[in-house]
Amino acid sequence: MSGLFSSSIARKVAMALSALFLVFFLLIHVAVNMLSVFNEELFNTASHFMGTNPLVQFAMQPILMFGVVFHFVMGFVLEIKNKKAQGVKYYKNNGAANSTWMSRNMVYSGAAILFFLILHFKHFWVHEMNVKYINPLPEDPNRYYEELVHVFQSPITVVIYVIGFIFLALHLLHGFQSAFQSMGANNKYTKAIKGFTKAYAIVIPALFAFVALFHHFNH
Repeated sequence: MSGLFSSSIARKVAMALSALFLVFFLLIHVAVNMLSVFNEELFNTASHFMGTNPLVQFAMQPILMFGVVFHFVMGFVLEIKNKKAQGVKYYKNNGAANSTWMSRNMVYSGAAILFFLILHFKHFWVHEMNVKYINPLPEDPNRYYEELVHVFQSPITVVIYVIGFIFLALHLLHGFQSAFQSMGANNKYTKAIKGFTKAYAIVIPALFAFVALFHHFNH
């Protein structure tokens, strides 16, 4: 029994670490995206650096890919184990009395985000791989802005992205705070952590949605 409990704790910590890693990536990603709103040249410069720097391409990008896959797989594994466990839950659930909608439906918001990520990868990562390796074209350091704008010309695409960012916010509202709890951050800073994670969960997805809407309505 003690071995099973330790394994459960290890899974929670691994899930939390992958979540914190992805949260940090989201911050970098939204910062680069926001450059496209204020300065086209800076956005192209930052995107070109990220797209051609060997450290980013061959070290950080594979780590990011692994982190995304690991987080989703671990999330679904935990959900399956929770369903099988009798009375032992990854998060306590006694209806709406002691848990939020977000905490009770993390697997569903996660599934929605996964669907959105597949579409996002198709628009940007698959396109990037095609331009670089499958049907390589001469590198144009100024192509990134126009490619971004092109994606958001479709109203259907923009609606899907905005819905995806809403699910991301719902997922983060519980998941970000939960990651700190799994790491043992229940102390005098708990209130501050809750405030920070709530603000992050709302502001970051809102900025992503703003970028999509801005380019749709301004081009």
